[in-house]
Amino acid sequence: MIKTRFTELVGVEHPIVQGGMQWVGRAELVAAVANAGALGFITALTQPTPEDLRKEIARCREMTDKPFGVNLTILPTIKPPPYAEYRQAIIESGIKVVETAGNKPQEHVTEFKKHGIVVVHKCTSVRHALSAERMGVDAISIDGFECAGHPGEDDTPGLILIPAAADKVKIPMIASGGFGDGRGLVAALALGAEGINMGTRFMCTKESPIHQRVKEQIVANDERATELIFRTMRNTSRVAKNSVSTKVVELEKEGTTFDQVRDLVAGARGRGVYENGDPEAGVWSAGQIQGLIHDIPTCAELVARIVREAEDIIAARLDSMMASRRMAAE
Repeated sequence: MIKTRFTELVGVEHPIVQGGMQWVGRAELVAAVANAGALGFITALTQPTPEDLRKEIARCREMTDKPFGVNLTILPTIKPPPYAEYRQAIIESGIKVVETAGNKPQEHVTEFKKHGIVVVHKCTSVRHALSAERMGVDAISIDGFECAGHPGEDDTPGLILIPAAADKVKIPMIASGGFGDGRGLVAALALGAEGINMGTRFMCTKESPIHQRVKEQIVANDERATELIFRTMRNTSRVAKNSVSTKVVELEKEGTTFDQVRDLVAGARGRGVYENGDPEAGVWSAGQIQGLIHDIPTCAELVARIVREAEDIIAARLDSMMASRRMAAE
């Protein structure tokens, strides 16, 4: 069993996290992750209202008695959701771990901390991680350039970003972006992280509440099957490569504005992909880890396999390498 500061902090068996994912982080997936001994996060803003979030948390508790959390992502929008009301729903529901992401979460961090809630903040750079640490968060999720969703604007891959952050961040840190198997977990631990966060890999599980055809598309895709949209708008997002995302990239090269692609990237179209199973119907998030996803297991099977692979690598391969080194020295 692999124990780290992070597993001790959040009270889970394995150093594996299913982070918040819009339209995907629902109770059935989160409960399955929790029952597998990992940490899952319900995505607050997937729920239409704070009251719906309360109901989703209650639904998750009907399916698991193990720890799980809620993700609250703060993003600049023309009409922002009622963040304070979602935050209050999280607090009043007795959630003990929250994943925050997005811009300037200080107000939310302060309020969560007043109620003894552990806060894990997602960052895409060392400077943002240090800023979050100063805000008082309890742990960092550091997202490398390989990740789905928003990788930031620095284009720093995990192989550099994770140890760079580990050199400076004092609180527990988990690694995100490009993780999906035991090799990745061992690599993350070696680079200084204390666990891994997986999004796309957990999308492609039996309990994931998205259409089977989308899961099969993830399995069929390779590591090249993503696009970076909104690059010209300094709001980069990594999504699955399809006719819609390719069109957006082409329009950006021509100098388009967001208003001119708004209909193509509408959230309702992305939600429709997950619900109706047409991977070409809109833009939808997926990371480069698609190239290492070859099946659709249960969450329990996936978590157990990752841990077993990691333990085998640590116990067998690394020990064998060290033994060979000792023999050569003799």
